[in-house]
Amino acid sequence: MEEFEACFDGLCDPRAGNARHDLFEVLMIVLCTVLCGGEGCTDMAEFAAQKQLFLRRFLRLRHGPPSHDTFSRVFRALDAQAFRACFQVFMDRFFEVHKDVVAIDGKSLRRSFDKATGASALHMVSAWATGQRLVLGQVAVDAKSNEITAVPELLKMLSLKGKTITADAMHCQRDIAARIVEGGGDYALALKGNQRSLFDDVRTFLDDLETKTDRNVHVDGGHGRVETRESTVSTDIGWLEETHQWPGLKAVCKITAVRAIDGRATRQDRYFLLSKAFSAAEALYVIRSHWGPTLVPRHGYE
Repeated sequence: MEEFEACFDGLCDPRAGNARHDLFEVLMIVLCTVLCGGEGCTDMAEFAAQKQLFLRRFLRLRHGPPSHDTFSRVFRALDAQAFRACFQVFMDRFFEVHKDVVAIDGKSLRRSFDKATGASALHMVSAWATGQRLVLGQVAVDAKSNEITAVPELLKMLSLKGKTITADAMHCQRDIAARIVEGGGDYALALKGNQRSLFDDVRTFLDDLETKTDRNVHVDGGHGRVETRESTVSTDIGWLEETHQWPGLKAVCKITAVRAIDGRATRQDRYFLLSKAFSAAEALYVIRSHWGPTLVPRHGYE
């Protein structure tokens, strides 16, 4: 609780000085409720009432469990921006001990389109800790902007040191790559036609079978489906760095995925920029982590 309170030290209690329930205890109950799948104030009050024995191991609860109205009053009165800043500190400290993959991705929230006013759906860019399955931060995309402008703001909120950031081709931008490297992190950025010249050079280079590379093959499947993924990584890119001067570039990668279903096979080649000389096995793990849980072995990746 001392470490938890330290993260929220800059958050002022908006209630009167005679509040019956400690603000930090209320927030801890909220956190526990959400971790167990609860959502609203009713869930929080029910959790507090039913889990008193558990909560009293680390909370005093001098006036018993808070009511639905208490949770509602606290969240109506809290400074939202101040709370977000403090919660970001909490998430950063929680994640500091883990050196894993953070996936940057944008999603539109379901049912957030307002037919009455014609307001467009709310679009959020999130930082997802793939190993811990936690959202580390989110930024709403302005209606007059796009994800590219939102990602730098999201990166400012994160502790990047020791983390590997993955992103799709939309975010394969020099500014984003530079911010990640300057923050002490590494990146694995998907490369497509929006960086046409660089994409053509990388594709031609990695498609050359005589290129000196590190390779790894992973096969899995089930229910009549067999998927084979070959990862190819090359660090022999001095000429590429000289030509394009991409921030922090240390290696390039190609993932060839072949899916066979009922004797029919499809193939897809994808290309990536890496700021760290990952082995082919490590690169495959990092890149597949972007889309969620993976069965690819870590091969000692740290």
